[in-house]
Amino acid sequence: MGAVRDGRWSCGWGAAVCRVRRTRHCIGPRGNREVSAATLRWPWPGPGLRGFLSWWRAGLMAWLPVRLRRALAAGEDRLLLRPEAGELRLDLQQADAVHPLASLPLPLSTAADPLAGLLRERAVGMPRWLLLPATCGLRRGLLLPGAARDRLRDVLAFEIERQTPFAAADVLFDGRILALRDDGQLQVELVVVPRPQLAAATAGLGGQAERLAGVDLADAVGRPLGVNLLPPGQRHVLRDPWRRWNGLLALAALLAMVLGMGQLLDNRRAAADTLQKEMASREAGARALSAQRQQLLDGREGAAYLRAQRAARPSSVELLDALAQRLPEGTWLEKVSVEGDQLTLIGLSNQAAALVGKLEGAPQWSAPALSGALQQDPRLRVDRFTLVAKLATTASPTAADTATGGRR
Repeated sequence: MGAVRDGRWSCGWGAAVCRVRRTRHCIGPRGNREVSAATLRWPWPGPGLRGFLSWWRAGLMAWLPVRLRRALAAGEDRLLLRPEAGELRLDLQQADAVHPLASLPLPLSTAADPLAGLLRERAVGMPRWLLLPATCGLRRGLLLPGAARDRLRDVLAFEIERQTPFAAADVLFDGRILALRDDGQLQVELVVVPRPQLAAATAGLGGQAERLAGVDLADAVGRPLGVNLLPPGQRHVLRDPWRRWNGLLALAALLAMVLGMGQLLDNRRAAADTLQKEMASREAGARALSAQRQQLLDGREGAAYLRAQRAARPSSVELLDALAQRLPEGTWLEKVSVEGDQLTLIGLSNQAAALVGKLEGAPQWSAPALSGALQQDPRLRVDRFTLVAKLATTASPTAADTATGGRR
């Protein structure tokens, strides 16, 4: 950080002196109003789907134990390069902890990777960051509206010339969100480093300058701020040697899952067809059984109906016995018929006119009467008659009641 000299704010760049007055947002050795990023519940989401996924992942990670969180965050470890006093210090940053590894004299060789012989294979493959000392940069606190978080870097590019004595093209810059105020505004820190400072720091790195994934600035105690001052187009992206194989394996897994789901769907369809055929065969048997049951019920109801009808009328034996007792001498019958509830008598008698009176009052029939005129038979000297009567019936239950009555 800079210092106050003769009432002016020194940015720590040698002869370059910042004449901008300190305000309540300026961060210096005395008026340090910095709010640590740890005060935020989790990192602020960026724009789009990637920002939402980052915010969601950070929120889930916050619920995990510290040891498990460190194990899952092992892929975010980085190798810090600190140029100090003619040598290059190598530090390993894991989460919030920084561990010293080794040191090399400057300048580095450009022929081969000088770090490969000092570090393990895992550390060699980590992203390499240049960590500049605090005296190489300027940090200014700003208050921005909440809508600026999605395009924070673009917004800060317009604030460089207003908040620093440098033009935007002459510095490397980045920003970080420190806190979210109750009124919805963002408390942001603008971090700038002049390009000559970066050129001087990378002059002795040789080929390592082209392999930098980012440039960070240390705070007053030497810890990284967590910003990346390197423009996005100049950041070195490490290629994962397993990326192609991982993609092929993911594609194979996706293809296997699709084939498995297709096979499962075919199996379900085959099972559904088999079940449908089985249900169709059982349905035919059930229909045949239902038809047989209905025939049995119909026959039972018909037999019950006939029994009820027979029980409601006098039997043939009773009719013949009653006729034999009531018909006078000299009368004989040629035909006795019963149709429904009507009794018909056809015969010959020498007392045909008196037959109606003889048959009245019988309990087996009622309303006897002659049907048609009497016809005299000259040979036998008797009259031919036709007599009808209504059979006496008792109240009989219906066929359905008779059929169900036997089951009660």
